[in-house]
Amino acid sequence: MTSSTPGVVSAFPMQPAQRLQELPTQFFSKLVRKANEQIALGHDVINLGQGNPDRPTPAHIVKALQEAAENPLYHRYPPFSGFGFLKEAVALRYKEDYGVDLDPETEVAILFGGKTGLVEIAQCLLNPGDVCLVPDPGYPDYWSGVALAGARMSFMPLREENGFLPDYSALPAEEVRQAKLMFINYPNNPTAAVANASFYKETIEFAAKHGIVVSSDFAYGAVGFDGQRPLSFLQFPGAKEVGVEFYTLSKTYNMAGWRVGFCLGNPEIVRMINLIQDHYYCSLFGGIQVAAAEALRGPQDCVHELVSVYQGRRDALFGALDRIGWKAAKPAGSFFTWLPVPKGHTSESLADRLLEEAKIVVAPGIGFGTHGEGYVRLGLLTGEDRLQEAAERIDKLRLFG
Repeated sequence: MTSSTPGVVSAFPMQPAQRLQELPTQFFSKLVRKANEQIALGHDVINLGQGNPDRPTPAHIVKALQEAAENPLYHRYPPFSGFGFLKEAVALRYKEDYGVDLDPETEVAILFGGKTGLVEIAQCLLNPGDVCLVPDPGYPDYWSGVALAGARMSFMPLREENGFLPDYSALPAEEVRQAKLMFINYPNNPTAAVANASFYKETIEFAAKHGIVVSSDFAYGAVGFDGQRPLSFLQFPGAKEVGVEFYTLSKTYNMAGWRVGFCLGNPEIVRMINLIQDHYYCSLFGGIQVAAAEALRGPQDCVHELVSVYQGRRDALFGALDRIGWKAAKPAGSFFTWLPVPKGHTSESLADRLLEEAKIVVAPGIGFGTHGEGYVRLGLLTGEDRLQEAAERIDKLRLFG
């Protein structure tokens, strides 16, 4: 007899399916556990290690949900692929922000958060043994979708000397030949790099030449600094012919807990995403769809204010880091910073020391892939005063001479 729950005994051994055994280890669960241990001991921990927005959802969006929740229409099952008004709202936002035309019916799929779509697309397009090109370092949930599909990852190194953009000419020819899907992500998590027009044009040409579907993760698309709006993959000719873009309201409108995202672009891939979701879900609660449409159609002042807040935090942090001798380039987008570790440390040993001795949580770069070693990721997800305090605590460790 076996049991994983005290007091409960299984009648027979229960073995997980092979697909569960092949899932990648959630590296950051260990990070969270270590941080919680310090908090439980009563320490004042400054958590800069996670990507969870710290500000509330704007009031007009919350009010839209409150009002919609009282409407009996939304107490019933919603349409499987979601309400048309929400698809029209995201199409309007893309037209106004990026000049991109989207057909709401054929080029928009509604997701339970962007992460869901990033996992689903691998299951839609990859068979066991197929190859997926994945950025290294990169968002670990790309790995999850590939593993669930039984496919294989081929990593695209993101190096500082290349602006943390993949160098397609340096990829192994045989891996490129076998690849069916690739992930790109700008503004980038974890490096905070942004992509220029020439990169997107090169990506579209590369994908078309080799028959590789592009999955553009645009989660941080609204967060660009110094007056620069990040570019969308879909802005460039040929993008819809080779791929899709995943967009989410989590970061743009501080709606991480609401779980609203979109798959946008190629109609055939949108159809596949809708098909797989038909077997998993019955779309989002209608009241949330109403509120999401209000976010997209309503005044965008809240977005501009949020970006201004993040830029202020970035400048405060980097001013403090410069004073203590931790040198790095300011990020141009996202709400992350990507900092080189000092000599004598690995990314994980530095993260452990900062937590144990300064009570600061940072994410070690190795958790994002082998090419993430040598860096740590800090989030701009607390006030300027706390960011400056974090730098002061780090200064006391004398890591930089």
